[in-house]
Amino acid sequence: MFPLGSVLFPHVPIVLRVFEPRYLTMLGRLLDEDEPGFEFGVVLIERGSEAGGGDQRAGVGTLARLVRVAAGADDLLIVGVGTGRFTVERWLDDDPYPRAELSMLPELVWSATLEPLRTQAEAVVRRAAARVAEPQEDAPVELSDDPVEAAWQLAAIAPLGEYDRYTLVRATSMGDLLRRMIDLTLEAEQLWAADGDV
Repeated sequence: MFPLGSVLFPHVPIVLRVFEPRYLTMLGRLLDEDEPGFEFGVVLIERGSEAGGGDQRAGVGTLARLVRVAAGADDLLIVGVGTGRFTVERWLDDDPYPRAELSMLPELVWSATLEPLRTQAEAVVRRAAARVAEPQEDAPVELSDDPVEAAWQLAAIAPLGEYDRYTLVRATSMGDLLRRMIDLTLEAEQLWAADGDV
């Protein structure tokens, strides 16, 4: 398990620089296993910091499938892609690295009746993302043709704080995800307008 200061969504990549001995040990053990393509869990740290332990962790997270590892002098650069979401049933001893017992959450199901809501969510998120984008940033992110993957990718580019993103990763249905995404993004826009930040 990787407790982090950020939320990972299904179907979205994550890049991590791993340098703490406990996580290097974890990756070494997993890379030694016979079965390639192992997964690790990512959960949001609610209080505390990423390095050193002693943090308070969220109860819902996302598994990530390892797709690339590059070794540095004293660290590893790893790339993973989010797969399924889980609930932490129980944290185990952190020695030698964070571990937990998990229950997988059901995949969100797409229905064609959600297309107008998805279109609205995309319009709201892209407008808000454009407002906060740096001038030198590249063209808008292309979304997957798969509507479930696209919805999670849209959640990833929404310009929201980590606690709002945690609200999204806990969505109970695809409609719930899209509605929360719209509401939270509109709320963020109203705050920016009130503060005169954008």
